[in-house]
Amino acid sequence: MADPRDELTGPLGRLALARTAVDRQAELRLDEPALAAAWSNPDTRVLVVSEGRALVLDELDPVAQGNPDAPLARLVLLNSLDAPEGDRFFLGRDDEGRAYFAVPGESLPGRQDADARSASLREVGMLLSDRDAGLLTHAVALEYWHRSHRFCPRCGHPTSSAAAGHVRRCSQCGTEHYPRTDPAVIMAVTDPEDRLLLGRQSNWDPNRYSVLAGFVEPGESLEAAVAREVQEEAGLTVTRVEYLGSQPWPFPCSLMLGFRARVHDPERVRADGDELQEVRWFSRAELAAAIESGEVIPSGRISIARKLIENWFGADWSVPPGV
Repeated sequence: MADPRDELTGPLGRLALARTAVDRQAELRLDEPALAAAWSNPDTRVLVVSEGRALVLDELDPVAQGNPDAPLARLVLLNSLDAPEGDRFFLGRDDEGRAYFAVPGESLPGRQDADARSASLREVGMLLSDRDAGLLTHAVALEYWHRSHRFCPRCGHPTSSAAAGHVRRCSQCGTEHYPRTDPAVIMAVTDPEDRLLLGRQSNWDPNRYSVLAGFVEPGESLEAAVAREVQEEAGLTVTRVEYLGSQPWPFPCSLMLGFRARVHDPERVRADGDELQEVRWFSRAELAAAIESGEVIPSGRISIARKLIENWFGADWSVPPGV
């Protein structure tokens, strides 16, 4: 049976950190009796996060289990009686009505299972189920925002968590502050020959290449940001922009908005020397050969950058094992 969530994926398919199987139920965030009842329910599960990390358990090889789509790792979730003290972030409910919370901690709880390990979202985002990927992405984003917004930017007094972790309220002036999300555009830039432009930052590994990206500036449309970033970083003029999909990127608080951008002046390409150290055009055959030889290491599987490259490359995309 087709998964109804597939209808929301768009041209880039199911992005690792855009997956979810939990209804956030924002309408309950101000309903204190309902939240208290949910917390006390023995079926409720709690995720503890500390500086972007959580405890996970590695699963058996899904192929050996006869289910190649099974997750390779799962979150360690506690019942509320075993959860540590701290702010409670309501994450939502699944299709069976089970509620989920996150609790931020200075450290992760004692490992009740000897096989549990600490892991970051970057490490395990691709390995988790839809439910767990969504829970951890949501929790990591909230945890970072709470840690970095302890004081009111208006009057400087302490703020405290409210609305089940989705608001911080100033103790002095009463101003409410909401989680920060920074929009960033990321582009698969192509030329009239349908070659793909990849760039390398100076602080990356020598063979690491990716598509171009940059933050949206105040008062700027997404399309204008695409054109500006391509001009600034590669000296090229964008003539067409096509939106392809988005993925939250809570490292710490970005929303990556993916585009295909066409340029008409590929011969003018040049690296700006600031954001990018090098830029190169690739045909599909050239990129496949460069990846196979190790000359080019593409973006990791968890990133929307990888999906943009694969979307351009087509169904025959392949990479060396472990990339």
